[in-house]
Amino acid sequence: MSGEVAPRESGDERLPARELRASHEDRDRAVELLRLAAGDGRLSADELDQRLEVALTARTYGELAALTRDLPAAPGRTTAAEPKDLIRIEARSGSARRDGRWVVPKRMEIRVSSGSVRLDFAEAVITQATLQIDAEVNSGSLTLITRPGIVVDTDDISVGSGSVRIRPPEDPGAPALLNIQVSGRVGSGSVTARPPRPPRRTFWQWLLRRPKPRPPLPSR
Repeated sequence: MSGEVAPRESGDERLPARELRASHEDRDRAVELLRLAAGDGRLSADELDQRLEVALTARTYGELAALTRDLPAAPGRTTAAEPKDLIRIEARSGSARRDGRWVVPKRMEIRVSSGSVRLDFAEAVITQATLQIDAEVNSGSLTLITRPGIVVDTDDISVGSGSVRIRPPEDPGAPALLNIQVSGRVGSGSVTARPPRPPRRTFWQWLLRRPKPRPPLPSR
């Protein structure tokens, strides 16, 4: 939004949009966009620090717009892709997975007999703030690979002799990107949510005792 709004009949003039005062929510959106851009490699660590410092103290829309003018609209969350209302996955004795740049739907129904289902959100395209997963895991496994900004809630799962394990996020201060609400039943199987594992050492790195490579920043 740019330019001046036409004055009302009372003679009052409104300021151009760029001069209007920004809210806490406006600053949070700008911070999220900057962090996602850094995760995609568009900003260096120094550039991110500099822009975050300005974003947190910005007073107007214009100051926030200047920080994100050279960045795409939303690298981690986009409205270009249309999510499905429901995706059903059933694994009997085999395995099913979603990884890469798949579009996260609004709801998922997952049935696992003795197989495995893996949902990798590291590069997933997220278009809404919440994903509802209805899960029935008998003797198999359901694994969720998360990234900073993704929170998994399993309070509505009933557990028999199986297990539910949720690893805390690596960056608890990251802007909220997706809230995954898992409900249903676990028999003797397992439900696990965790961040990606760091890459393994190569043979020569192990032989030379070099430090393990740092995992790449997740794509948003």
